[in-house]
Amino acid sequence: MTTLPAAPVEKVIVTYKSGAAEAASNSAATTDAKAKATETGERLSFERRLAGGSALVDLGGEKSTKDVADVMAAFRADPSVASVEPDIRAYAMAAAPNDTEYPRQWDLFEATGGMNVPSAWDKTTGSGVTVAVIDTGYAAHSDLAANVVNGYDFISSSADARDGNGRDSNAKDEGDWNATDGECGLGSKASNSSWHGTHVAGTIAAATGNGKGVAGIAYNAKIQPIRVLGKCGGSSADIADAITWASGGSVPGVPANPTPSKVINLSLGGASSTCPSVYQNAINGAVQRGSTVVVAAGNSNANASGFTPANCANIINVASTSREGNRSFYSNFGSSIDVSAPGGETRRGTDTPGTVTTPENGIWSTLNAGTTTQGAENYKPYQGTSMAAPHIAGLAALLKSAKPALTPAEIESAIKANARPLPGTCSGGCGTGIADATKTVNAVTGGGTTPGGNVFTNATDVTIRDNATVTSSISVTGRTGNAPAALKVDVDIKHTWRGDLVIDLVAPDGSVRNLKTSSGSDSADDVLATYTVNASTVAANGTWQLRVRDVASGDTGWINSWSLTF
Repeated sequence: MTTLPAAPVEKVIVTYKSGAAEAASNSAATTDAKAKATETGERLSFERRLAGGSALVDLGGEKSTKDVADVMAAFRADPSVASVEPDIRAYAMAAAPNDTEYPRQWDLFEATGGMNVPSAWDKTTGSGVTVAVIDTGYAAHSDLAANVVNGYDFISSSADARDGNGRDSNAKDEGDWNATDGECGLGSKASNSSWHGTHVAGTIAAATGNGKGVAGIAYNAKIQPIRVLGKCGGSSADIADAITWASGGSVPGVPANPTPSKVINLSLGGASSTCPSVYQNAINGAVQRGSTVVVAAGNSNANASGFTPANCANIINVASTSREGNRSFYSNFGSSIDVSAPGGETRRGTDTPGTVTTPENGIWSTLNAGTTTQGAENYKPYQGTSMAAPHIAGLAALLKSAKPALTPAEIESAIKANARPLPGTCSGGCGTGIADATKTVNAVTGGGTTPGGNVFTNATDVTIRDNATVTSSISVTGRTGNAPAALKVDVDIKHTWRGDLVIDLVAPDGSVRNLKTSSGSDSADDVLATYTVNASTVAANGTWQLRVRDVASGDTGWINSWSLTF
């Protein structure tokens, strides 16, 4: 069951005996509350009459257990009082899933390395959202079948597809095994089929509460399997077309997608110093159509800037963390990482590659037992940024389901703004931390720990050139009155010499609040910070701007995202 917080008591409910004046008269109840306040030394006040006739008495703020006990004792000692009880809080009670492998899914619930998923299910389970898994296709699995919609096979080479033809409407995973060393190029090794796409899909949306297998993060979302990886991987041309089709775009020779996906998972990649235009154009189109694109950072323990599509713009670039909350030993890193998520470690970094020495520390999900072609369904632990990315894709589906109006930029910013610092270590850059599903869902639905729970974001990149001033705007609507005295401003700026930058918040009335001054000696990369400003004299609604001035030459960057929390 969900652990209930020990909420402080702020009010008590007093029921007077039927013959007492206080039972019917608000004035008498008010007088009695004042008398009890004098008796106990507390600031008591009659607030209102409840439907059953009882009086709700405010204690004047949070009270200690002793103070509450003293107040209740004073009312109980009054012969006109029938009963008094604390005004306690109730919470949604989401039961732990009964899926048999759920106890192994530390990545969902453990406090150290997990993503704090279960309490998010009190508010959203992904209903109404389709997630495209652009990968090896789908190996039939009873723990996924109810959540799978028709996809497509985009592998254009019949030899690589292993199904005797090119592109077709059957996204069945035909296997990605290699029979011999060198078959897929110099240095390639013989290997069995991975059933990779099915493992990714299970993390996102495996059926949950069905008494078997694993629990999916967005277990009422739909999975659209799109096959692009077969024998010897997949081509960028096929992958780009798949991104376009998944998001509802038109691809020559391919029927329109009847169920476009609002979230796209790309647990794939290759080495490239720049993002190919064929990828970037497809991603841009998908985002414009409203699809959030999530990408695995890569498993080379290197800077993600050298791998694609992780180095493309308009994506959520995901690094991997271990059960202990460290950056996984294999995970790529760098300033392009947006956020981290559990990817596990089925072995330690010093163990023999290819071995599985710590299966309990991997990510358990749906799989297939076939070595080449499909066999019996099963469940196995994998490790990789390929396993981390679907955690974020699942979270994006939860957010989109909870608040359908959210844009891809708002989803990205909310996930990043509500991540928590890694409890372990990360060398090289792991984004804003480990994503926190419950905190993020609460923030976008108005029930977060931030004031009012309302987060307004802009994650559109703005280039910062030498000796130039740029701005990024957020339009705030739906608020009443002025902004808070502790307005939170989250800033994520990528820059190779942050000391060059002066950062200001410009309010709708034109007033300016300085967030950061320049410092020529501060040569570190990037600005990733939360600032708190007093904006209580300014109306909340209107256009707010983040203004960034580069006051020196030689280094450039961009505004990656920023947000305001009211």
